[in-house]
Amino acid sequence: MTGSPSSRVGSGGGALWRDHRFVLLFGARVVSVLGNGFARVALAFAVLALPGAGPGRLSLVLGCQAVPQLLFILIGGVIADRMSRSRLMVLADVLGCGAYAGLAAMVLTGRAPLLAMCLLAVAAGTATALFAPAMEGVLPSLVPADRLQRANGLLRMGTNTSLLLGLSLSGITVALVGAGWALALNAASFAVSGLLTARLRVAAVPRAVSSGWADLREGRREFFSRQWLWVVVAQYAVVVAALNANAGVLGPLMSEQHFGGVRAWSVIVAAQAVGAVAGAGLAARVRVDRPILVAVLCTFPAAVPPALLGLRAPLWTIAAAMFCAGIAGDVFGVLWATAIQRRVPEEALSRVSSYDLLGSLALAPLGLLVAGPVAQAVGTAPALLGCAALVVLATAAALLSPQVRDLRAEADPAPGEPPSGPASADVPSADAVLAVAPPAAAPLAATGPEDAARTGTESVGAETPAEVPRARGGAGTAERTENPKRSESR
Repeated sequence: MTGSPSSRVGSGGGALWRDHRFVLLFGARVVSVLGNGFARVALAFAVLALPGAGPGRLSLVLGCQAVPQLLFILIGGVIADRMSRSRLMVLADVLGCGAYAGLAAMVLTGRAPLLAMCLLAVAAGTATALFAPAMEGVLPSLVPADRLQRANGLLRMGTNTSLLLGLSLSGITVALVGAGWALALNAASFAVSGLLTARLRVAAVPRAVSSGWADLREGRREFFSRQWLWVVVAQYAVVVAALNANAGVLGPLMSEQHFGGVRAWSVIVAAQAVGAVAGAGLAARVRVDRPILVAVLCTFPAAVPPALLGLRAPLWTIAAAMFCAGIAGDVFGVLWATAIQRRVPEEALSRVSSYDLLGSLALAPLGLLVAGPVAQAVGTAPALLGCAALVVLATAAALLSPQVRDLRAEADPAPGEPPSGPASADVPSADAVLAVAPPAAAPLAATGPEDAARTGTESVGAETPAEVPRARGGAGTAERTENPKRSESR
């Protein structure tokens, strides 16, 4: 590929819609995330509607759902790299279906002991921890490398639209028929997702037998051997903490104080959601020479909405900034997921994705915990400006990494032409060996192996030979050896 970080429009989406396994995965994700949209609203109101419930009980139930997602995400990655990822996704859907069916039954009958609700919330969170790494790793088993970016974009566009629809309908559903039935709809969405996913039949990736601890160590080595990967994850840990503080505490607080309350905040949030749908559609088509550079640059727009909120700018400018941030955020997500899928060995993909998920979300609770006290100490507006500054500083720091700036996209093979790869996974291409600097023309984060025939080379200090991705098989081969950043996970 040639040119600066400029983009070119790609094609080939029609072939994906003719692939029945991609269509099955797309349908499963759209239905699953639609139910997730219902659950986000319904669970909170279901808990608050129970006799004797209050903020403390709600926090406890939601905490029981959130903690397993962090505690078990690495275990989920190990399991997903050991067995059929599609089978693990089905098992996670079964667990999630049972958890939400139980919650729905308790809410509908009015008999909901706190301990039982907490246990079912733990089960729901565990289902997410098992599902997410498997989902991040399954796509390269279904589509060829040259269609990964478009597939990621289409999946995100579908799930963003579905989540927006679910969130919009959830309030109406809760108001008309009650939170219990909304939770039951989420349980049904798990069941439909599991039935569709069961038809994928993706085989496990062949790999040497080892202990669970050895698998974790190998996943950690694969993760930290790629500077661009851990640098961006560290960046996003800070960014997510800042944006969580804005979205969860400071933004609603400023809206209540100066913009008229919930109506204004609803407009702002809706603008971001619409932008995310548009961004996923755009990212499915663009081609960039340095995807990680473009992805990281796409983080800067996320600093604008909290800054405008802190400056008390007109509401329409804040909504417009959120729309643009939504576009940029999903361009980041598609590029990031595709980069990981293409450059991480398929047999380690779920473990690396689990480290990515864990690292990116590690500071998220901290943002929520400190936002309120900071706002009380210095004021809401300065706290929002501080969030914007954190996003800018973390992103600028990530750009100091040579691999973030210089890592190049692969040259996609022509349609119907198998991707070429190096003769050995540990031997770089001739171009990479001879290059001592990037040519004049040289790049968010989705995920695949690197072609020896790709156009362009890394500079000194970019990927090491150990990072040269493995060649993948053609589309439709289940046995081939196979990333809020990522699609919506249950």
